[in-house]
Amino acid sequence: MSEKTTKKHHDPVLAEARRKQVLKAAEDCFRRKGYHGAGMAEISKTAGMSAGHIYNYFASKEAIIESIIQQDMEEMFSIFQQFEDQSGELVKVMIEGCDHGVERHLNREDGILKIEMLAEAARNPKVAFLLQESDTQARTRMRGLLVGERSQVKDVTDKELDARINVMFAMFSGLLLRRTLYPELQKDTILLALRPVVKTLLTPF
Repeated sequence: MSEKTTKKHHDPVLAEARRKQVLKAAEDCFRRKGYHGAGMAEISKTAGMSAGHIYNYFASKEAIIESIIQQDMEEMFSIFQQFEDQSGELVKVMIEGCDHGVERHLNREDGILKIEMLAEAARNPKVAFLLQESDTQARTRMRGLLVGERSQVKDVTDKELDARINVMFAMFSGLLLRRTLYPELQKDTILLALRPVVKTLLTPF
C-alpha cells in the first residue's frame, strides 16, 4: 500500500485523542490477527472511523507501528527519569525498581504485541530498523545512568559496561517468552532471583 500524506489539524487536543484511538485499535488488531492479518480496513473498523480518516493521522501501517514503539519508549524513559530523580545509591534505586520492571514485562497484552512486532521485524526490514533504533536509545539512556557519579560501575571499561547492559536488557525482555511458555510464572518468584543478579551487574565484580 502506498503511503499517504497526513493532514495538519487545527485542534491538537482532538488530533491527539484520535491518534490514541487509532493506536489502541491497531494494538488490539495486531494482538488478535497479527501484523499481516490486520489491514487498515480491520483497524478502521475497530477504531470506529473510516480508513480515509485514519490516513489523516498516520501515513501507513508502518507509521502506526512506529508510534506504538515510540509510546513504549516514552514509558521506558519515564522509568529512567524516575531512577535519575530519586536520591540515594543508584544500585539501591534500581533494585527497588525491579518490581515495576518485572510487572511491566509480564503484562500479557503488552507481551503479545511485542512478540508480534519482533516476529514482523524478522520479515520486515523497516520494522526491524525501528525496533533496533528504539533499543539503541534505551541502551544509551541506561549507559548514561551507569556512568554517572551515583553508579558503582562508572569506571568499568566500555566493553564491560555494554555487556552488563545487554545482560540486564536480555533478562527483562526474556520474561515475555517465559510467561508465554510458562503462564503460571509469578512476579514474586522472579524477583527472588532477579534482584541479586541485578545487584551483581550494578556493582564491581
